[in-house]
Amino acid sequence: MIEEERPSVRGGHASAAQAGSVEELSASAFQSYLHGMDYPGKKQDLINLARKNNAPDAVIQVLEMFNDDKTFQSAADVSQEFGRVK
Repeated sequence: MIEEERPSVRGGHASAAQAGSVEELSASAFQSYLHGMDYPGKKQDLINLARKNNAPDAVIQVLEMFNDDKTFQSAADVSQEFGRVK
């Protein structure tokens, strides 16, 4: 019997901390760095909070693509914008 060669797996999906790029960043990992957001808020408020929460560069890169003029009323608004820019 011949053993199948399998690529090594390091625990499934990449977390935001492991996400080396925007493409690898999941919506739930992204939202985890916005924990404690006091809505409504603007793009810069989200960036400031993400930095305070030690977000990786991929999270900041996504936030920097958000609409400058939009006021986010809830985490659902942020998720919608995340889907638009990603």
